[in-house]
Amino acid sequence: MPELPEVQTVVSDLQKVLPGKKIEDIWVGWKKSIKHPKTSELFKKQLIGKKFLSAARVGKNILLYLSGNTTLLIHQKMTGHMLYGKWKVKNGKWNAVGAGPHRDDPYNRFLRMVFSLSNGKQLALCDMRKFAKVLTWPTSDLGKLPDIKDLGPDPTNKEFDFKKFKEVIGSKRGKIKQTLMDQNIIAGIGNIYADEILWQADVHPFARVEKLKDKKLKDIFKAVKPILTKSIKMRGTSSSDFRDASGNKGSFQKYLKVYKKEGEECAKKDGGIIKRVKFGGRSSHFCPVHQK
Repeated sequence: MPELPEVQTVVSDLQKVLPGKKIEDIWVGWKKSIKHPKTSELFKKQLIGKKFLSAARVGKNILLYLSGNTTLLIHQKMTGHMLYGKWKVKNGKWNAVGAGPHRDDPYNRFLRMVFSLSNGKQLALCDMRKFAKVLTWPTSDLGKLPDIKDLGPDPTNKEFDFKKFKEVIGSKRGKIKQTLMDQNIIAGIGNIYADEILWQADVHPFARVEKLKDKKLKDIFKAVKPILTKSIKMRGTSSSDFRDASGNKGSFQKYLKVYKKEGEECAKKDGGIIKRVKFGGRSSHFCPVHQK
């Protein structure tokens, strides 16, 4: 699932190309992606003719601000990513124009929604598993939207210091990994980065939050920003299907220390062999030596 660094990568890409472009038409291949308004016809009516103003990220949500007090919110969920380029319809199917990752990478072929723009190009939602979520909302009322108002603080903000971290996490109960991934507590961290953060901090993913001392909480906090910041710099993790707006892979998978490293020697050279355990339908990766 695209997490904070991957979503930020896409938002940064779209901010460079979308402002000033007008939506001229919309093709919807998977209507269930649209969560608001109720029909694809109303969805198109609200967006066609609108001009893109800017792109932003809130948690794992992409916010595309448009003219007419309208915001297009996209949550990419498990396998979604936004692509910007040029496609043409042939035999009822969208085909990328010209060679490149849009055409040649199989993970970029699952187009579920295509916005045709005033410059002759398209913005497309690619989503292999069809779990992505798209909706429109009045920009002036975004603060009332549950997808926004219920989110915890963003861990990359300057204001997110240890005091704030302890405030939002210190009073919780439960397993630390689940707590880090709870979007109502901290917005943006998912499975990949929770594993990486806890590996760096020497904390077992199943450690109980209420039993962690301040020193351990500080170790976790100190790992959060550097890992997320480096991944943003490396344009996200593409160990699976994530692609940027140009259809290219990120490169942070080259720097992963524990995620999907089951059976490998721990990078801390402590003699540990990375283990993988499942809990709640998710896999957690850890070193049994320094993450006891």
